[in-house]
Amino acid sequence: MRNRFRLALGLMLLPLLSACNQAGTQLERVLERGELRIITRNAATTYYEGPEGPRGMEYELARGFADALGVRLSVVTATNATGVLHGLQRGKADLAAAGLSITDARQANLRFTPPYQTVTQQVVYRAGAPRPKNASELTGRLEVVSDSSHVDRLRLLQAQHPELSWAENGNVDSEELLTLVWEKVLDYTIADSNEVVLTRRFYPELKVAFELAEPKSLAWAFRRDHDDSLYQAAVAYFEEIRADGTLDQLLERHYGHLEEFDFVGARLFQAHVQQRLPAYLPLFQKVAASNALDWRLLAAMGYQESHWNPHAVSPTGVRGLMQLTRVTARDLGIAERTDPVQSIEGAGRYLRGLIDRVPERIPYPDRLWFAVAAYNVGYGHLEDARILTEMRGGNPDRWMDVKNSLPLLSKQAWYKKTRYGYARGHEPVKYVENIRSYYEVLAWTTGQIRTASNDADASWRSSVALAWPL
Repeated sequence: MRNRFRLALGLMLLPLLSACNQAGTQLERVLERGELRIITRNAATTYYEGPEGPRGMEYELARGFADALGVRLSVVTATNATGVLHGLQRGKADLAAAGLSITDARQANLRFTPPYQTVTQQVVYRAGAPRPKNASELTGRLEVVSDSSHVDRLRLLQAQHPELSWAENGNVDSEELLTLVWEKVLDYTIADSNEVVLTRRFYPELKVAFELAEPKSLAWAFRRDHDDSLYQAAVAYFEEIRADGTLDQLLERHYGHLEEFDFVGARLFQAHVQQRLPAYLPLFQKVAASNALDWRLLAAMGYQESHWNPHAVSPTGVRGLMQLTRVTARDLGIAERTDPVQSIEGAGRYLRGLIDRVPERIPYPDRLWFAVAAYNVGYGHLEDARILTEMRGGNPDRWMDVKNSLPLLSKQAWYKKTRYGYARGHEPVKYVENIRSYYEVLAWTTGQIRTASNDADASWRSSVALAWPL
């Protein structure tokens, strides 16, 4: 994919480079030093260090742009949008990739690329407190990030509601303010919808009261000056990834699974992380290391299957912590499915086998999600869904396309065209999406649940040769 980006973007940039023969254009400087410098925020929606290295929507977009230019990516971070914009204007970076909303005030000094995501401003409060229905009912402690688009909106609303008041904080970001609402330090804050949906996985008591404004577009920002060479290259890059579906795939990777996540169950999950997981953590780590898997993934699957209950029995007869079927257990040589050691060990080998069975041409993380779906619905039904995807004009090697075809396996008009027939195809979709969210919560809480088994975790890190951003 990256090589294709570089070739396609290179063809687009030839005329641009020819027109920029004057030495010292911004694009030429980036190419000469071999480095693209971005400024962003440390946040779940933008950029952060995950278990497998740097992650975040903005980071992956910027890494793709750097790859397309054939240069390395350098990341500078700021506390919030104010710091991002000041850093950009002072020349600390070539561009700002920080989840910035396009506003009239910002456009006076900045160039924005075509938008890559649409969000809404949401008023957030904590469950148990009275829910405000509109701006006139925001009578408690409301705090927002300084110089944000949220401040601009509040100032407009204040003309209609003179009693509206708030505090502005220039030392925190929206994520921290959301945490303060959860801790009951604040009554309300305002955050973009993408930040809210990610943060609520960790603090499920956070609730959306209402939306404060019409949807806003997020985009990269460049200094507005006479040199727009790098800006034009970025415009070409976004046009390319929008046209070939890569942008949609990135959005699905970071947000698609949250549509199916049960926020009501998030609180119970966090309780089980503290109460049940420690007993099985060393085993998950050991089995994952021996099968070149991430223990967090294996643990997330175990929670989805049984809530980490080794004696769980489903109505269909599957048993144990990892809910192995009788046939699968027999094939794996598992004598007692309710023995957590045998169950987790067998599940690890089974998942590893499914991953290896998925065609090697399919990249991670799609290859992984196909394997996880097959764990739930069976490899044959997964292949049927991939065939249906191709019949419908989709990409059978892309999870975001195949997950739309899986539910068709329960419709006679479609499953009669398949080899393996009927399946409850909506279940593996929900299964995969829940596991993706459980995995991310486990990654976030890893520091709270580490035990003396860190040696197993270190073994996994040193043994896994596969790098797959989730």
